[in-house]
Amino acid sequence: MTPWRWVGLAAMVAIACFSTWKVDAWRHGRQLAELSAVHQAELTAIATAANAQVRQALDKQQATEQARAELDAKATKEKAHALAENERLRADVAAGDRRLRIAGRCSADSSNLPDTTSATRVDDGGAIELAGAAGRTVFDIRAGVIKDRAALKGLQEYVREVCR
Repeated sequence: MTPWRWVGLAAMVAIACFSTWKVDAWRHGRQLAELSAVHQAELTAIATAANAQVRQALDKQQATEQARAELDAKATKEKAHALAENERLRADVAAGDRRLRIAGRCSADSSNLPDTTSATRVDDGGAIELAGAAGRTVFDIRAGVIKDRAALKGLQEYVREVCR
């Protein structure tokens, strides 16, 4: 064989190898581009879903905070009203406009009644008027009860409305 034939054969082999390599590179590049596009689409879908979940969680948190604030305002208003009523009653008793009386009854066998009393009847009940210091103590106790009831009612409404 002549040397030109070898050169031609070598050139044809080189061209075939280069063409095969080039076609394979194009195919490989196209596969990488497709995988990259799929990967980017998946990342976009994941980011969109995460944003939706974050937005939903924030909306739920804001709704919960709003409900808690409304319950707190309502409970605070009711408590303030009840305490103001208690203070008004305390002031009326202190000024002598009202009297603090407690319903009570003494039985005939009590050592508090003299022996000359008649038999006990249904209408023997009476009212006991408290002294000023005792009356103030009653109103102090009542104020504490009002605060405790308001706190308990507020907590129950919080659990029922906000923590559902």
